[in-house]
Amino acid sequence: KAKRQPGSAFKPFVYLTAIEQGASPDSVEIDEPVKIGDWEPENYRRKYLGPVSLTKALSLSLNTIAAKLAYNAGPANVAETAHRLGITSTLAPNASIALGTSEVTLLELTSAFAPFANGGAPVAPYIVKRITTRSGDVIYERHGDGLGRAIAPGDLGAMNQMMRAVVTSGTARRAQFGNFEIGGKTGTSQDYRDAWFIGYTSYLVGGVWAGNDDNSPTKKVTGGSIPAAIWRDVMEPAHSGFIPMPLPGERRFAGAEPQAVIPDQDPVPQIEPPPRKRTADAGPEDSQDGGGILDAIFGGDKRKKPAAPPGQRKKTAFEKMQERQRENSGSR
Repeated sequence: KAKRQPGSAFKPFVYLTAIEQGASPDSVEIDEPVKIGDWEPENYRRKYLGPVSLTKALSLSLNTIAAKLAYNAGPANVAETAHRLGITSTLAPNASIALGTSEVTLLELTSAFAPFANGGAPVAPYIVKRITTRSGDVIYERHGDGLGRAIAPGDLGAMNQMMRAVVTSGTARRAQFGNFEIGGKTGTSQDYRDAWFIGYTSYLVGGVWAGNDDNSPTKKVTGGSIPAAIWRDVMEPAHSGFIPMPLPGERRFAGAEPQAVIPDQDPVPQIEPPPRKRTADAGPEDSQDGGGILDAIFGGDKRKKPAAPPGQRKKTAFEKMQERQRENSGSR
């Protein structure tokens, strides 16, 4: 239930609002210093790239472009888009909404990304599907056909084209595994207090938050580092045996991948996983080792480590982080 600032992980709602008002992934904006009233948003490295497409601006998480889009589209409209997709927290409809200054929970932010993965339908998160007695009598069963379509097919295709670029060439490259189409968005709040990665394939949506319980700054953890690596470590085995499928939505723009065209279907169907590959054919591709990230944040041996013996499972980024924490607490 804890609420934190999502930072740039909120930007997809800004971009979707702009797309719905006529923009496209190929639309060009100028990355430059900008001032909106007394607010002067800056890019992460305080550098500006000049003319950029919206796809590149989202993939590199350029703050100035998001601020311009939110201001031109209307902060109240951005808030409405976020609520339509599943955000339930109160959102302040001011210019800074573009950079995720209104606090949300990890659950609601993750669920609000589900429409990008399932064909455009918002979801209501739940844990209990059915309750039965020992004799098999059903005393509770969840019912419901969903909440209808919230994103038009063309707008969905535009968003998935841009959020795919976040993973292939942007701030979330560490999240990629195998040949799966993965979309998502990183986020880092002020003073590195919160680091997020919300990502999805055509099968699963997952969200990762990293930070301190007391809201103190981290050691410069960003959404593209530990959260993206944890997300990959969890999602790669979860997709073992699944056949890579394109993300949903109509692709109609210059940078779109032609093989990823999915025709409109209305109403939105329930997405069922295709048959798994035979065991002999299945098996996730090797993940990138997250140790370099952890060494940079927590310190450690910079020398190249020997390869693990055959058959020995490599530790995940999350397991390595836990080990570092135990070592640090034991040395105090």
